[in-house]
Amino acid sequence: MITTHAPGKLFVAGEYAVVEPGQPSVLVAVDRFLTVSVDESDAFGQVHSEAYGRLPVRWTRDATGVRIDRTTPYDYVLATITIVDRLRAELGRQDSFFDLRIASELDDRGGRKFGLGSSAAVTVATVQALDEFYDLRLSAMERFRLAMLATVSVVPTASGGDLAASTFGGWIGYSSPDRDALVRRLGEGAAIGDVLAEPWEGLHVARIEPPASARLLVGWTGAPASTERLVDRVLTMRETGAQVHRDFLAASRDQVSLLTTALQSDDVPAALDAIRACRSLLRELGAAAGIDIETDRLRALCDAAERAGAAAKPSGAGGGDCGIALAPLDADVQAMHRAWEADDVRHLTLAVTPPRSDVDG
Repeated sequence: MITTHAPGKLFVAGEYAVVEPGQPSVLVAVDRFLTVSVDESDAFGQVHSEAYGRLPVRWTRDATGVRIDRTTPYDYVLATITIVDRLRAELGRQDSFFDLRIASELDDRGGRKFGLGSSAAVTVATVQALDEFYDLRLSAMERFRLAMLATVSVVPTASGGDLAASTFGGWIGYSSPDRDALVRRLGEGAAIGDVLAEPWEGLHVARIEPPASARLLVGWTGAPASTERLVDRVLTMRETGAQVHRDFLAASRDQVSLLTTALQSDDVPAALDAIRACRSLLRELGAAAGIDIETDRLRALCDAAERAGAAAKPSGAGGGDCGIALAPLDADVQAMHRAWEADDVRHLTLAVTPPRSDVDG
């Protein structure tokens, strides 16, 4: 049996802007994992996951490729199996069947998701497991790209930042590729190997050294958020050519650049200022788009961090899920945690994972 693990992720800065190709962001991979196990089977394969209920999903092959007996609207696992199988066929690997089992630490005991990127983690872990199962011998960047192709076949607007964090681990700087071009190439029936090898305009992944004089802390509001729905509202602003959206992109680029430089040089005051500026940008964007990016609990989370001497903001699309706080070593973290508890914000005991692989492209 082959078993692989992929970590969850959190956005530190650059949310919403990163949807645009070439726009920078900062993410971390966290030490909660999703596990995928693959075991060879005979006449057909099955996918076992609590997301599908008590019965597994069965899959087979015919002359056109992978056939699946049922699907769900946002089925990243089955999209990944399909994309990887196309590459397997191109490389002439044996068309074996397998059973795939999924277990996740990215939600609470009641099944509520923490907003740590479970869709990305399961995609990355499945790619890694099938890479080993079929002996594809992919580099880390090729695995990321394969996960990206599977993801955009499900949600074409997905930035892929969560995939990069789960693939490479640690702190990373990330800019998304032109996903319209990727979707177009898939629609043309291009060979997967060719698409992996082509230049991806806008894509950039770089390692960021973690700050030595500050800690990253995470609070969870307990309320789920729909990233796709919230991002779609902001993309509507782009499609109408709204000046406020163009201004947001320019300001986000500047602040993420300042944050990256501050993190690399361990300039904590400058990093805190950049986090605060990014929070303000998200609030202004939400007001312009008519969406509640910073909910009452996220606002309470951020304000408590400020009173404790830290800086905080929503992580990801907002509207619920998690907020992050960057706390200097002298911040009153205990007071912040007490305030979070009083406001029904749960402190998640997470740490940033060490780097998992080289950023080789």
